[in-house]
Amino acid sequence: MRKAKPKKRVILPDSVFNDQKVTKFVNHLMYDGKKNLSYEIFYKALDIVKTKMQSEEKSALDIWKEALGKVTPQVEVKSRRIGGATFQVPMEIRPDRKESISMKNIINFARKRSGKSMSEKLAAEIMDAYNEQGGAYKRKEDLHRMAEANRAFAHFRF
Repeated sequence: MRKAKPKKRVILPDSVFNDQKVTKFVNHLMYDGKKNLSYEIFYKALDIVKTKMQSEEKSALDIWKEALGKVTPQVEVKSRRIGGATFQVPMEIRPDRKESISMKNIINFARKRSGKSMSEKLAAEIMDAYNEQGGAYKRKEDLHRMAEANRAFAHFRF
């Protein structure tokens, strides 16, 4: 490689839960540098999850973490051109990319939902992911199904 790898930025934990994952999620949620607004949306969403899922003995943060885990894909397909043909080659995903993909999927599918406020839509998507439903979970299943269908091309891995 000609250039050195860029240094990983240090992500500071959030002030309420003292968790780096929360900050990463809020960074993905943020538009135009409005981080305080993103924090408000996220904390409000967790409050909604807490009130709607009182039957669970877990905290809202634990429900959110488990929901993230349930929508985290293990494999993805990448296009690889070999001798004029393009193959969809299934590949394992790096751990940091897995986390990033799951966060982005939850946020994107929450944005697509019809609902009143973003915090309500996000709360609904988190609860659906926790119950193994919703768009983000379906996206993970589709990714896995696609990788399984193209397993024959796994030997083209690079």
